[in-house]
Amino acid sequence: MHHYRAGQSQEDLVRDALERPIGSPPLRVLAERKKNIVLIASDHTRPVPSRVIVPQMLAELRKGSPDADITILVATGCHRASTGEELENKFGPDIMNREKIVIHDCDSPDLVSLGKLPSGGELVVNKLATEADLLVSEGCIEPHFFAGFSGGRKSVFPGIAGRKAVLYNHNAEFIACPEARLGILENNPIHNDMLFAARKVHLDFICNVVINAVKEIVYAVAGDCDLAHKKGCEFLLSKCRVSPAIADIVISTNGGYPLDQNIYQAVKGMTAAEATVKKGGIIIQLSKSNDGHSAPEFYKAFTREKNLDKILGSIISTPKESTRIDQWESQIFIRVLKHARVIYVSDAPDEMVRDFQMLPAHSIDEAVKMAEEILGNPDATITVIPDGVSVIVK
Repeated sequence: MHHYRAGQSQEDLVRDALERPIGSPPLRVLAERKKNIVLIASDHTRPVPSRVIVPQMLAELRKGSPDADITILVATGCHRASTGEELENKFGPDIMNREKIVIHDCDSPDLVSLGKLPSGGELVVNKLATEADLLVSEGCIEPHFFAGFSGGRKSVFPGIAGRKAVLYNHNAEFIACPEARLGILENNPIHNDMLFAARKVHLDFICNVVINAVKEIVYAVAGDCDLAHKKGCEFLLSKCRVSPAIADIVISTNGGYPLDQNIYQAVKGMTAAEATVKKGGIIIQLSKSNDGHSAPEFYKAFTREKNLDKILGSIISTPKESTRIDQWESQIFIRVLKHARVIYVSDAPDEMVRDFQMLPAHSIDEAVKMAEEILGNPDATITVIPDGVSVIVK
Protein backbone atom coordinates (compact mmCIF):
# COMPACT_ATOMS: atom_id res chain seq x y z
CA MET A 1 0.00 0.00 0.00
CA HIS A 2 2.73 2.46 0.98
CA HIS A 3 4.44 2.07 -2.41
CA TYR A 4 1.29 2.91 -4.37
CA ARG A 5 1.44 6.13 -6.39
CA ALA A 6 -1.82 7.86 -7.21
CA GLY A 7 -0.59 10.05 -10.05
CA GLN A 8 -2.60 13.01 -8.72
CA SER A 9 -2.23 15.50 -5.92
CA GLN A 10 -4.11 14.98 -2.68
CA GLU A 11 -6.35 17.94 -3.48
CA ASP A 12 -7.18 16.61 -6.93
CA LEU A 13 -8.03 13.15 -5.60
CA VAL A 14 -10.53 14.62 -3.16
CA ARG A 15 -11.90 17.02 -5.78
CA ASP A 16 -12.47 14.20 -8.27
CA ALA A 17 -14.20 12.06 -5.64
CA LEU A 18 -16.54 14.91 -4.74
CA GLU A 19 -17.28 15.50 -8.44
CA ARG A 20 -18.12 11.83 -9.03
CA PRO A 21 -19.90 10.56 -5.92
CA ILE A 22 -21.02 6.94 -5.66
CA GLY A 23 -24.74 6.32 -5.15
CA SER A 24 -25.49 9.97 -4.39
CA PRO A 25 -25.95 13.37 -6.02
CA PRO A 26 -22.99 15.75 -5.62
CA LEU A 27 -22.60 17.42 -2.24
CA ARG A 28 -23.50 20.86 -3.57
CA VAL A 29 -26.80 19.45 -4.88
CA LEU A 30 -27.61 17.79 -1.55
CA ALA A 31 -26.92 21.11 0.18
CA GLU A 32 -29.47 23.10 -1.83
CA ARG A 33 -32.05 24.81 0.42
CA LYS A 34 -30.48 23.25 3.52
CA LYS A 35 -30.14 25.62 6.48
CA ASN A 36 -28.60 23.50 9.25
CA ILE A 37 -25.67 21.37 8.09
CA VAL A 38 -23.41 19.24 10.29
CA LEU A 39 -20.07 17.93 9.05
CA ILE A 40 -18.69 15.13 11.22
CA ALA A 41 -14.89 15.22 11.34
CA SER A 42 -12.39 12.85 12.92
CA ASP A 43 -10.58 13.66 16.15
CA HIS A 44 -6.90 13.89 17.11
CA THR A 45 -6.46 10.11 17.40
CA ARG A 46 -7.02 9.54 13.68
CA PRO A 47 -4.47 10.37 10.94
CA VAL A 48 -7.11 11.82 8.61
CA PRO A 49 -5.73 14.64 6.40
CA SER A 50 -8.61 16.93 7.35
CA ARG A 51 -6.73 20.02 6.14
CA VAL A 52 -7.18 18.66 2.61
CA ILE A 53 -10.69 17.19 2.86
CA VAL A 54 -12.70 19.57 5.02
CA PRO A 55 -12.04 22.83 3.11
CA GLN A 56 -13.24 21.23 -0.12
CA MET A 57 -16.34 19.79 1.54
CA LEU A 58 -17.17 23.17 3.06
CA ALA A 59 -16.74 24.86 -0.31
CA GLU A 60 -19.09 22.36 -1.96
CA LEU A 61 -21.68 22.77 0.78
CA ARG A 62 -21.61 26.54 0.40
CA LYS A 63 -21.96 26.31 -3.37
CA GLY A 64 -25.28 24.62 -2.77
CA SER A 65 -26.34 26.70 0.24
CA PRO A 66 -24.27 29.88 0.71
CA ASP A 67 -26.14 30.97 3.83
CA ALA A 68 -26.30 27.59 5.60
CA ASP A 69 -25.33 27.34 9.26
CA ILE A 70 -22.52 24.75 9.21
CA THR A 71 -21.16 23.03 12.32
CA ILE A 72 -18.07 20.82 12.35
CA LEU A 73 -18.78 18.10 14.90
CA VAL A 74 -15.59 16.38 16.08
CA ALA A 75 -16.21 12.65 16.44
CA THR A 76 -14.32 11.75 19.59
CA GLY A 77 -16.28 8.57 20.26
CA CYS A 78 -15.30 7.70 23.82
CA HIS A 79 -11.88 9.38 23.56
CA ARG A 80 -10.91 12.47 25.53
CA ALA A 81 -11.73 15.84 24.00
CA SER A 82 -9.26 17.14 21.42
CA THR A 83 -7.26 20.17 22.55
CA GLY A 84 -7.23 23.44 20.65
CA GLU A 85 -3.67 22.77 19.52
CA GLU A 86 -4.59 19.31 18.27
CA LEU A 87 -7.55 20.70 16.33
CA GLU A 88 -5.45 23.45 14.78
CA ASN A 89 -2.84 20.90 13.72
CA LYS A 90 -5.64 18.87 12.17
CA PHE A 91 -7.73 21.53 10.44
CA GLY A 92 -5.33 24.45 10.09
CA PRO A 93 -5.73 27.97 11.50
CA ASP A 94 -8.20 29.18 8.85
CA ILE A 95 -10.86 26.64 9.76
CA MET A 96 -10.14 27.05 13.46
CA ASN A 97 -10.69 30.80 13.23
CA ARG A 98 -13.64 30.89 10.84
CA GLU A 99 -15.76 27.81 11.44
CA LYS A 100 -18.02 26.67 14.26
CA ILE A 101 -16.46 23.57 15.85
CA VAL A 102 -18.14 21.42 18.50
CA ILE A 103 -16.45 18.48 20.23
CA HIS A 104 -18.68 15.46 20.85
CA ASP A 105 -19.06 14.30 24.47
CA CYS A 106 -20.20 10.69 24.80
CA ASP A 107 -21.37 11.36 28.38
CA SER A 108 -23.36 14.52 27.66
CA PRO A 109 -26.91 14.62 29.07
CA ASP A 110 -28.05 16.17 25.78
CA LEU A 111 -27.66 13.02 23.69
CA VAL A 112 -30.74 11.68 21.89
CA SER A 113 -32.15 8.14 21.75
CA LEU A 114 -33.15 6.81 18.32
CA GLY A 115 -34.47 3.45 19.46
CA LYS A 116 -32.85 0.03 19.29
CA LEU A 117 -29.91 -1.27 17.32
CA PRO A 118 -30.24 -4.63 15.48
CA SER A 119 -28.28 -6.22 18.32
CA GLY A 120 -30.74 -4.93 20.91
CA GLY A 121 -28.73 -2.07 22.38
CA GLU A 122 -30.09 1.46 22.57
CA LEU A 123 -28.85 3.85 19.89
CA VAL A 124 -27.94 7.17 21.52
CA VAL A 125 -26.27 9.91 19.47
CA ASN A 126 -25.30 13.57 19.52
CA LYS A 127 -28.35 15.85 19.36
CA LEU A 128 -26.71 18.15 16.80
CA ALA A 129 -26.65 15.33 14.26
CA THR A 130 -30.34 14.55 14.73
CA GLU A 131 -31.29 18.21 14.27
CA ALA A 132 -29.32 18.68 11.04
CA ASP A 133 -31.20 18.84 7.76
CA LEU A 134 -28.01 17.59 6.08
CA LEU A 135 -25.46 15.34 7.81
CA VAL A 136 -22.15 14.57 6.13
CA SER A 137 -18.77 13.26 7.23
CA GLU A 138 -15.11 12.90 6.36
CA GLY A 139 -12.89 10.01 7.34
CA CYS A 140 -10.07 7.61 6.61
CA ILE A 141 -10.39 3.97 5.58
CA GLU A 142 -7.89 1.68 7.27
CA PRO A 143 -8.01 -1.94 8.41
CA HIS A 144 -9.74 -2.18 11.78
CA PHE A 145 -9.13 -5.05 14.17
CA PHE A 146 -12.77 -5.76 14.96
CA ALA A 147 -14.94 -3.48 12.80
CA GLY A 148 -13.27 -4.77 9.62
CA PHE A 149 -12.42 -1.31 8.33
CA SER A 150 -12.50 2.20 9.74
CA GLY A 151 -14.27 5.03 7.96
CA GLY A 152 -17.78 5.35 6.58
CA ARG A 153 -20.38 4.55 9.22
CA LYS A 154 -17.84 4.74 12.06
CA SER A 155 -17.98 8.54 12.03
CA VAL A 156 -21.49 8.19 13.48
CA PHE A 157 -21.08 5.04 15.55
CA PRO A 158 -19.00 5.18 17.68
CA GLY A 159 -17.88 8.66 16.53
CA ILE A 160 -20.84 10.70 17.83
CA ALA A 161 -22.60 8.03 19.91
CA GLY A 162 -23.23 7.79 23.64
CA ARG A 163 -20.86 5.76 25.79
CA LYS A 164 -23.50 3.19 26.79
CA ALA A 165 -24.36 2.51 23.15
CA VAL A 166 -20.71 2.06 22.24
CA LEU A 167 -20.11 -0.28 25.17
CA TYR A 168 -23.04 -2.46 24.15
CA ASN A 169 -21.75 -2.68 20.58
CA HIS A 170 -18.27 -3.69 21.80
CA ASN A 171 -19.58 -6.56 23.95
CA ALA A 172 -17.61 -9.75 24.55
CA GLU A 173 -19.80 -11.94 22.32
CA PHE A 174 -19.36 -9.66 19.32
CA ILE A 175 -15.60 -9.23 19.89
CA ALA A 176 -15.23 -13.03 19.99
CA CYS A 177 -17.18 -13.45 16.72
CA PRO A 178 -14.93 -14.90 13.94
CA GLU A 179 -16.29 -12.27 11.53
CA ALA A 180 -15.31 -9.38 13.83
CA ARG A 181 -11.82 -9.26 12.41
CA LEU A 182 -9.52 -7.24 10.16
CA GLY A 183 -10.90 -6.72 6.67
CA ILE A 184 -14.29 -8.38 7.23
CA LEU A 185 -17.62 -6.55 6.88
CA GLU A 186 -20.00 -9.35 5.87
CA ASN A 187 -21.77 -10.91 8.88
CA ASN A 188 -19.72 -8.75 11.23
CA PRO A 189 -22.16 -7.88 14.05
CA ILE A 190 -20.16 -4.80 15.07
CA HIS A 191 -20.25 -3.41 11.52
CA ASN A 192 -23.96 -4.24 11.18
CA ASP A 193 -24.85 -2.09 14.20
CA MET A 194 -22.61 0.72 12.95
CA LEU A 195 -24.17 0.82 9.48
CA PHE A 196 -27.67 0.72 10.94
CA ALA A 197 -26.81 3.68 13.16
CA ALA A 198 -25.46 5.71 10.23
CA ARG A 199 -28.64 5.08 8.26
CA LYS A 200 -30.87 5.80 11.24
CA VAL A 201 -29.28 9.19 11.88
CA HIS A 202 -29.41 9.93 8.13
CA LEU A 203 -25.73 10.23 7.29
CA ASP A 204 -26.32 11.56 3.78
CA PHE A 205 -22.82 11.80 2.32
CA ILE A 206 -19.24 10.83 3.12
CA CYS A 207 -15.81 11.70 1.77
CA ASN A 208 -13.30 9.04 2.80
CA VAL A 209 -9.65 8.64 1.90
CA VAL A 210 -6.92 6.02 1.96
CA ILE A 211 -3.48 7.23 3.08
CA ASN A 212 0.11 6.03 2.79
CA ALA A 213 2.88 5.78 5.39
CA VAL A 214 3.46 9.52 5.48
CA LYS A 215 -0.29 10.16 5.95
CA GLU A 216 -0.79 11.46 2.40
CA ILE A 217 -3.96 10.74 0.45
CA VAL A 218 -3.52 8.16 -2.32
CA TYR A 219 -7.20 7.37 -2.97
CA ALA A 220 -10.53 9.05 -2.26
CA VAL A 221 -14.20 8.12 -2.50
CA ALA A 222 -17.33 10.12 -1.85
CA GLY A 223 -21.08 9.56 -1.83
CA ASP A 224 -23.42 7.12 -0.08
CA CYS A 225 -22.17 6.12 3.39
CA ASP A 226 -22.31 2.41 2.54
CA LEU A 227 -21.66 2.19 -1.20
CA ALA A 228 -18.79 4.68 -1.27
CA HIS A 229 -17.26 3.14 1.84
CA LYS A 230 -17.37 -0.36 0.34
CA LYS A 231 -15.66 0.92 -2.80
CA GLY A 232 -12.89 2.40 -0.69
CA CYS A 233 -12.56 -0.82 1.33
CA GLU A 234 -12.26 -2.85 -1.88
CA PHE A 235 -9.44 -0.62 -3.09
CA LEU A 236 -7.61 -0.80 0.23
CA LEU A 237 -7.98 -4.57 0.46
CA SER A 238 -6.49 -4.95 -3.01
CA LYS A 239 -3.37 -3.09 -1.84
CA CYS A 240 -2.86 -4.18 1.78
CA ARG A 241 -3.82 -7.87 1.94
CA VAL A 242 -0.82 -10.19 2.32
CA SER A 243 -0.39 -13.88 2.97
CA PRO A 244 1.06 -14.97 6.32
CA ALA A 245 4.84 -15.37 6.55
CA ILE A 246 4.89 -17.61 9.61
CA ALA A 247 7.92 -16.95 11.82
CA ASP A 248 9.31 -17.46 15.31
CA ILE A 249 9.58 -13.70 15.80
CA VAL A 250 7.37 -11.02 14.26
CA ILE A 251 8.24 -7.33 14.51
CA SER A 252 5.34 -4.89 14.13
CA THR A 253 4.57 -1.20 14.65
CA ASN A 254 1.56 1.10 14.79
CA GLY A 255 2.77 3.18 11.86
CA GLY A 256 4.02 6.12 13.91
CA TYR A 257 2.03 9.12 15.13
CA PRO A 258 -0.82 9.36 16.04
CA LEU A 259 -1.51 5.66 16.65
CA ASP A 260 1.74 4.95 18.49
CA GLN A 261 0.99 7.33 21.36
CA ASN A 262 -0.09 4.69 23.87
CA ILE A 263 -0.23 1.01 24.77
CA TYR A 264 -3.99 0.89 24.26
CA GLN A 265 -3.72 1.68 20.55
CA ALA A 266 -0.66 -0.57 20.14
CA VAL A 267 -2.83 -3.67 20.43
CA LYS A 268 -3.93 -2.97 16.85
CA GLY A 269 -0.42 -3.48 15.50
CA MET A 270 -0.05 -6.63 17.59
CA THR A 271 -3.09 -8.25 15.96
CA ALA A 272 -1.36 -8.12 12.57
CA ALA A 273 1.66 -9.86 14.10
CA GLU A 274 -0.62 -12.38 15.82
CA ALA A 275 -1.79 -13.58 12.41
CA THR A 276 1.69 -14.59 11.28
CA VAL A 277 3.68 -15.54 14.41
CA LYS A 278 4.05 -19.16 15.49
CA LYS A 279 2.09 -20.30 18.52
CA GLY A 280 4.41 -19.68 21.47
CA GLY A 281 6.56 -17.33 19.41
CA ILE A 282 7.54 -13.72 20.10
CA ILE A 283 5.89 -10.49 18.96
CA ILE A 284 8.11 -7.41 19.11
CA GLN A 285 5.89 -4.33 19.07
CA LEU A 286 7.40 -0.89 18.50
CA SER A 287 5.19 1.95 19.76
CA LYS A 288 6.55 5.16 21.28
CA SER A 289 3.77 5.27 23.91
CA ASN A 290 4.69 8.71 25.18
CA ASP A 291 1.18 8.88 26.69
CA GLY A 292 1.70 5.65 28.61
CA HIS A 293 -1.32 3.35 28.53
CA SER A 294 -3.84 6.23 28.04
CA ALA A 295 -6.71 3.99 29.18
CA PRO A 296 -7.17 3.69 32.97
CA GLU A 297 -9.76 0.88 32.88
CA PHE A 298 -7.65 -1.12 30.42
CA TYR A 299 -4.67 -0.76 32.75
CA LYS A 300 -6.66 -1.64 35.86
CA ALA A 301 -7.80 -4.92 34.30
CA PHE A 302 -4.18 -6.11 34.29
CA THR A 303 -3.13 -4.68 37.65
CA ARG A 304 -6.13 -5.99 39.60
CA GLU A 305 -5.71 -9.56 38.35
CA LYS A 306 -2.60 -11.30 36.99
CA ASN A 307 -4.24 -14.52 35.75
CA LEU A 308 -5.16 -14.01 32.10
CA ASP A 309 -7.77 -16.78 32.12
CA LYS A 310 -9.54 -15.18 35.06
CA ILE A 311 -9.54 -11.75 33.38
CA LEU A 312 -10.89 -13.27 30.18
CA GLY A 313 -13.48 -15.34 32.04
CA SER A 314 -14.78 -12.23 33.76
CA ILE A 315 -15.08 -10.45 30.41
CA ILE A 316 -16.82 -13.34 28.65
CA SER A 317 -19.36 -13.68 31.46
CA THR A 318 -20.26 -9.98 31.38
CA PRO A 319 -23.75 -9.42 29.88
CA LYS A 320 -23.91 -7.21 26.77
CA GLU A 321 -25.78 -4.48 28.60
CA SER A 322 -23.10 -4.42 31.32
CA THR A 323 -20.07 -4.20 29.03
CA ARG A 324 -17.30 -2.36 30.86
CA ILE A 325 -15.14 0.44 29.49
CA ASP A 326 -12.28 -0.90 27.35
CA GLN A 327 -13.01 -4.54 28.15
CA TRP A 328 -12.86 -5.29 24.41
CA GLU A 329 -9.26 -4.11 24.29
CA SER A 330 -8.39 -6.38 27.18
CA GLN A 331 -10.19 -9.27 25.48
CA ILE A 332 -8.27 -8.88 22.23
CA PHE A 333 -4.97 -8.23 24.00
CA ILE A 334 -5.36 -11.39 26.08
CA ARG A 335 -6.00 -13.34 22.88
CA VAL A 336 -2.66 -12.02 21.60
CA LEU A 337 -0.82 -12.76 24.87
CA LYS A 338 -2.15 -16.31 24.98
CA HIS A 339 -0.81 -16.88 21.47
CA ALA A 340 2.66 -15.33 21.81
CA ARG A 341 4.99 -13.50 24.20
CA VAL A 342 5.22 -9.76 23.58
CA ILE A 343 8.38 -7.65 23.86
CA TYR A 344 7.45 -3.96 23.88
CA VAL A 345 9.86 -1.34 22.56
CA SER A 346 8.70 2.07 23.77
CA ASP A 347 9.22 5.10 25.98
CA ALA A 348 6.60 3.84 28.45
CA PRO A 349 7.83 3.05 31.99
CA ASP A 350 9.23 -0.48 32.23
CA GLU A 351 7.02 -1.24 35.24
CA MET A 352 3.90 -0.29 33.27
CA VAL A 353 4.93 -2.53 30.39
CA ARG A 354 5.45 -5.44 32.80
CA ASP A 355 2.04 -4.79 34.37
CA PHE A 356 0.60 -5.64 30.96
CA GLN A 357 2.55 -8.93 31.04
CA MET A 358 4.91 -7.75 28.30
CA LEU A 359 8.69 -7.50 28.41
CA PRO A 360 10.12 -3.97 28.08
CA ALA A 361 12.91 -3.14 25.65
CA HIS A 362 14.32 0.09 24.28
CA SER A 363 15.69 -0.83 20.85
CA ILE A 364 15.05 -3.37 18.13
CA ASP A 365 18.48 -4.92 18.65
CA GLU A 366 17.83 -5.39 22.36
CA ALA A 367 14.38 -6.86 21.66
CA VAL A 368 15.61 -9.32 19.03
CA LYS A 369 18.40 -10.50 21.33
CA MET A 370 15.87 -11.00 24.13
CA ALA A 371 13.55 -12.92 21.81
CA GLU A 372 16.31 -15.25 20.61
CA GLU A 373 17.36 -15.93 24.20
CA ILE A 374 13.77 -16.68 25.27
CA LEU A 375 13.30 -19.04 22.33
CA GLY A 376 16.76 -20.55 22.82
CA ASN A 377 17.36 -20.17 19.11
CA PRO A 378 19.91 -17.69 17.68
CA ASP A 379 18.69 -18.64 14.21
CA ALA A 380 15.01 -17.90 14.88
CA THR A 381 13.06 -16.83 11.80
CA ILE A 382 11.86 -13.21 11.71
CA THR A 383 9.00 -11.53 9.85
CA VAL A 384 8.80 -7.71 9.81
CA ILE A 385 5.55 -5.75 9.45
CA PRO A 386 6.56 -2.09 8.99
CA ASP A 387 3.03 -0.81 9.68
CA GLY A 388 0.81 -3.21 11.57
CA VAL A 389 -2.32 -1.06 11.38
CA SER A 390 -2.22 -0.83 7.58
CA VAL A 391 -1.93 -4.48 6.61
CA ILE A 392 -4.40 -7.36 6.56
CA VAL A 393 -2.72 -10.75 7.00
CA LYS A 394 -4.96 -13.54 5.74
